[in-house]
Amino acid sequence: MISFVNRNLKVFFRDKTAVFFSLLAVFIVLGLYVFFLGDVWVKSFPNIKGVKNLMNCWIMAGLIGVTSVTANMGAFGTMIEDKNKNKIKDFYVSPIKKSKIVGGYIISSFIVGSMMSVLTLIISQIYLAYSGVDVLNFKELIEVFLVILITSLSNSAMILFIVSLFNSEKAFSTASTIVGTLIGFITGIYLPISMLPDSVQTVVKLFPTSHGISILRQIFMKKQMDISFANVPTNYIDEFKESMGVVYYLNDKIVQNTTSILILIGSTIVFFILAILIMSRKKK
Repeated sequence: MISFVNRNLKVFFRDKTAVFFSLLAVFIVLGLYVFFLGDVWVKSFPNIKGVKNLMNCWIMAGLIGVTSVTANMGAFGTMIEDKNKNKIKDFYVSPIKKSKIVGGYIISSFIVGSMMSVLTLIISQIYLAYSGVDVLNFKELIEVFLVILITSLSNSAMILFIVSLFNSEKAFSTASTIVGTLIGFITGIYLPISMLPDSVQTVVKLFPTSHGISILRQIFMKKQMDISFANVPTNYIDEFKESMGVVYYLNDKIVQNTTSILILIGSTIVFFILAILIMSRKKK
């Protein structure tokens, strides 16, 4: 299976267009923030000290989460291509178990998602350092890396489920476009969650990736929040965190990080099972 994973990774990274489009949503969000949204959000919180630095940390955390989704989606394009070119039939008649073939696609997608997220992490640190914000220390980087891994695994399962519904490259391309367009909204990046309708807020809170992003925001923003909210009443800080999706509330109770991690793990299991069931039926 290791050889099959290596093969999938080579196929993906050899296609420079696929690599670019897997990061396209990141470039779009970053461009929107730098040229438009950044100034809007800064003006929305005129009384917060160092608000620009605070919002820089906020958006960088979100970008990492978005990358994990779009990169995983791009990596699974190899699976769709193999189906269309009937290469997957050759794999099935080989002495490799079908479960290992599916596992090879999953693992390669997970690796791509994790690698691209780490690349975005590096870019975020360069951007924050250039903006005059303190970069993450070693302990915080390790925490971010662990969150990236679990979020990427969850997204691999979710994308596998989506991919299992399609066979044609055209349908997959359409799905990729839709996911890339909506991901900024359903993770509360284009607009703070407080500005979204209640029904959409519920979707954001139930979307697994949002919980990974929430944890990342807490890590990225901790130092700057200590500076920006020094001597500020706790209730105002809590209100800001809730409105910006730094923390989530369900049934008027704050969602703890342990709960968010359990949601990511649980969604991984559920989506994997659903995808396997769908793929098994199609084979029959």
